[in-house]
Amino acid sequence: MRIGYARVSTQDQNPDLQLDALTEAGCEKVFHEKRSGASKERPELDKLLEHVRKGDVVVVWKLDRLGRSLKHLVELVGHLEEKGVGLMSLNDHIDTTTPTGKLTFHLFAALAEFERDIIRERTMAGLKAARARGRVGGRPKGLSKEAQDKAIIAEQLYNEGKLSVNAISGHLSISKRTLYRYLRYRGVEIGEIKKEQG
Repeated sequence: MRIGYARVSTQDQNPDLQLDALTEAGCEKVFHEKRSGASKERPELDKLLEHVRKGDVVVVWKLDRLGRSLKHLVELVGHLEEKGVGLMSLNDHIDTTTPTGKLTFHLFAALAEFERDIIRERTMAGLKAARARGRVGGRPKGLSKEAQDKAIIAEQLYNEGKLSVNAISGHLSISKRTLYRYLRYRGVEIGEIKKEQG
């Protein structure tokens, strides 16, 4: 059974293009919702994941409609694979029920791991440089070890200026408010950096 998933970001966007394409692709049931791509709460996606059974194929208009990030997308596909469910993206020409489609997604998974390794390397290099300047990254008061690590990575990515606040928040799976709290703790001049970027 083919089951569709459609998502638009705001109340103003019209999902008809996606819905028509999914119906044309033979989807017998379609879950659709209006949520931002960075939003962690996606009730319709949760319902879809509960609904699918072995042998089903989840169909999306584009991959960016499904995952918040490459990492999230790879996790979702892994979850679907465990249930014996395939994924088809109409505009990306990906179908994990075929050998070529599976290979493509294994490449995606490798890229996601590569991205994590790069960030880890940058973080370690940043810590080493900070120690050389007499700044030692200690554990933030009242924060877990995981939150401490995320705060260090957040500082590194924010200072690089290559990713938006939304992208960093999504990548680290934290809210923008939490991201700003981590940055303030790390002593990042948020206002000044924003002006420089603008």
